[in-house]
Amino acid sequence: MQDELAQLTGFVYEIGLLKRYKRTGWLVAGVSDPESIADHSFRAAALASIVAVLEGADPERAALLSLFHDSQETRLTDIPYLAKAYVKRAPNEQVTAEQTRGLPPAVADMICGSVAEYEDKTSLEARCARDADKLECLVQAIEYREQGNQNIQLWIDSSLAALQTPSGKKLADEVLRTRSLDWLDRFFNGDDTTPLGE
Repeated sequence: MQDELAQLTGFVYEIGLLKRYKRTGWLVAGVSDPESIADHSFRAAALASIVAVLEGADPERAALLSLFHDSQETRLTDIPYLAKAYVKRAPNEQVTAEQTRGLPPAVADMICGSVAEYEDKTSLEARCARDADKLECLVQAIEYREQGNQNIQLWIDSSLAALQTPSGKKLADEVLRTRSLDWLDRFFNGDDTTPLGE
């Protein structure tokens, strides 16, 4: 048990690297201080639960899949899309199995199972989590564009093209229609309770 706790503690420290590692695609786009992988994973997990509820899926499961979808990047880093044509990388399931070796079996099974389900793409929760990954990228691209970054359209287009669920597509349409601080304008104008669709 002590060895499992030591391994678990090591995993907790390792997963913390995601707070330091930057999303490299944004560096390619010219964003000077891009979000971290952990920043991305947090909002993606929130979006996964939202999309799942709208799609009639299990929001907790979708959020869990999304939470661990990039956990392998502690060892692989965030390889830019351009590099993927030249770099052979280990499958995420393999990296996760190595990351979780020696952890308490229930913990390892939960993490490995979440990554395997996400990568399998067949469950509704996995499709919601995958859409959340693309929606988060879309939202982040809009925010960076509003901050003056001009080389963002490729990320917007690729995110939109990858969406699969009806709810993900509807959310994307709304993201494109609004500005990132419209919600704050509504708050200050006393109109922050307008139901969706009105």
